[in-house]
Amino acid sequence: MSKIFIIGIGYKPLDQSAEKALSQAEVILASHRLLEVFERYDNYATVCSRIKVINNVDATIEYIRDNLAKRTICLLASGDPLFFGIGRRVLKEFGKDAVMLFPDLSSMQLAFSKIGEAWDDALLMSLHGGPDPEKRRRLKYEIADIPDLAAIHKKIGILTDKQNNPSVIASELIKSDTANMLMHVCEKLGYADERIISGTPAAIAAMSFAEPNVAILLKTSDEKAPQEFSRLGLDESELVHSKGLITKDEIRAVALHKLRLPQTGIFWDIGGGSGSVSIEASRLCPQLKIFTIEKDSEQVENISKNKLRYSGANIEIIRGEAPEALTTLPEPQRVFIGGAGKGLRSIIEFISKRMTRGILVLNATKIETLNDASTALRDFGFSMDVSQISVSRSKPIGDGNYLFAINPIFVIKGVLG
Repeated sequence: MSKIFIIGIGYKPLDQSAEKALSQAEVILASHRLLEVFERYDNYATVCSRIKVINNVDATIEYIRDNLAKRTICLLASGDPLFFGIGRRVLKEFGKDAVMLFPDLSSMQLAFSKIGEAWDDALLMSLHGGPDPEKRRRLKYEIADIPDLAAIHKKIGILTDKQNNPSVIASELIKSDTANMLMHVCEKLGYADERIISGTPAAIAAMSFAEPNVAILLKTSDEKAPQEFSRLGLDESELVHSKGLITKDEIRAVALHKLRLPQTGIFWDIGGGSGSVSIEASRLCPQLKIFTIEKDSEQVENISKNKLRYSGANIEIIRGEAPEALTTLPEPQRVFIGGAGKGLRSIIEFISKRMTRGILVLNATKIETLNDASTALRDFGFSMDVSQISVSRSKPIGDGNYLFAINPIFVIKGVLG
């Protein structure tokens, strides 16, 4: 089987194994920017006649697919190809057996070393959407998530691009409290004219920077204990909601238990209401991507307020009605349905077609909803179980207390795959 050698460049000379792979390659693929970097290497003169420049990632993948059976290919990549780099795409397209990787330092690793900070306790992220404005990648985090992320994490390392550049990041930060925030911009690392610029978000927002660059955000003090953001048990009084339209604390705890949330992946919260389930899920699993779908404008506002209050950076609010609002969302591994009305069956059918395997949990107050949900889950391939949750709460009366009952709720769990 022909091999694809992916060699990271930019920061240190090639080692012997990378040099050997380079010498064996019949064609060497590089972008214009990486070619400029590689021209500084001693190896360039001996292999320059075999270099082919392709600037588009999709075109690069197509070239490899068309030529892999005919020749050995070397692909030059920036830094560590598996750190938000092209290496992941190549592995996905061609499989591990076809690929050999020779990483350099990552730009993030070098950036943290330049400012003398450890990076094993930092949130590392990419805001690099790709060079083509018409085909920008869907990113795990968006620029608007930065203030919420900065409220949770003491250190954040960010790979930037022309659109999501350090000045724009700083401008987003100064919309919130940044009194205890310092930014470092590591510009053109590995080049002769590299620079490290440090300052407050307000100062950085007024500057411009040469590409490529890496931004690092540091808290100079930590006013909030980390455990505040990782516990379960928000009280209804701690969440903004309207007219009592909120999943009750005890029911929410059971629903989250039934969901068995993964640490990473995709979670749809359909009929988000106040966003209570999404907020609790966000605090439990900060790396889980949560899409909260809600059609009511007042409830959307409530979700937004709760997201801001509890720094729910991994929550994306989708205003609309399911299943139509779900069509562009990535495949979920978990789904919670807090409200669906007459469209419940069509929503469950849609989920069954989009979810390969995972867990769906929904709450029902009416026997009719229980029957409709049970029928739909069975019809569309889910195995299921049902729990009825009856909760009574104490309430003062005279010099004592009595228990008053909350309406019983059916918690229905469906498992697919």
